[in-house]
Amino acid sequence: MLKLSGEVLEGEKGSGIDFSMVEQLCKEVTAVKKMGVEVVIVIGGGNFWRYRDFVESGIDRVHSDYMGMMATIMNSLALRNGFRKFKIDARPLSAFAMPVVVETYLVEKGLAYLGKGKIVICAGGTGNPFFTTDTAAALRALELNCDVLMKATKVDYVYDKDPVKHKDAKKFKKLSYHKVLDMGLEVMDLSAVSLCADNKLPIAVFNLTKKGNIARVVKGQDVGTLIT
Repeated sequence: MLKLSGEVLEGEKGSGIDFSMVEQLCKEVTAVKKMGVEVVIVIGGGNFWRYRDFVESGIDRVHSDYMGMMATIMNSLALRNGFRKFKIDARPLSAFAMPVVVETYLVEKGLAYLGKGKIVICAGGTGNPFFTTDTAAALRALELNCDVLMKATKVDYVYDKDPVKHKDAKKFKKLSYHKVLDMGLEVMDLSAVSLCADNKLPIAVFNLTKKGNIARVVKGQDVGTLIT
């Protein structure tokens, strides 16, 4: 399970979709797929819409979250198109029903596509407001029998505080679920961490901006932070 934020797709643009970034990302995932690895992706929508960025708009949380779900569907279609350039069949499945443009997510359908060698892209979050795409990634990883949840970030490790703002930030190469929860580390939504902890699903946190890191994590190399 590869968890990508919507912001990853905006590249240097600052918003929307940078298709050169999409192509680079799909190229790296394709390399992993050709290693014989089954790949599931959960994509966020923050490059278009995220509740906390538009609180002042006055749109209520429920409808704002629905708008965010639609943003993830847009991103899933962009990823599918990116994979086509590498002759990889990627199937977007959405928990937020939009049957005209994307298939509705079902566990059985996701497992069937994986069994046929396709990449599954899970869009629409959990299909419910008030839940993040981090939580969706944990949920889908468990439903689709994934071995690890790979959380892509812009920093090399999990830190005790923001390393950009604090030069004395302490990095962690290994952490327990309970330490992440006790310290309130903001590596990902704590409900997602709790769900992984309850089901003993490892979480690998790594820097996506370094080319080749996705493959390195899959190979079990010493990259980023492992939470178990």
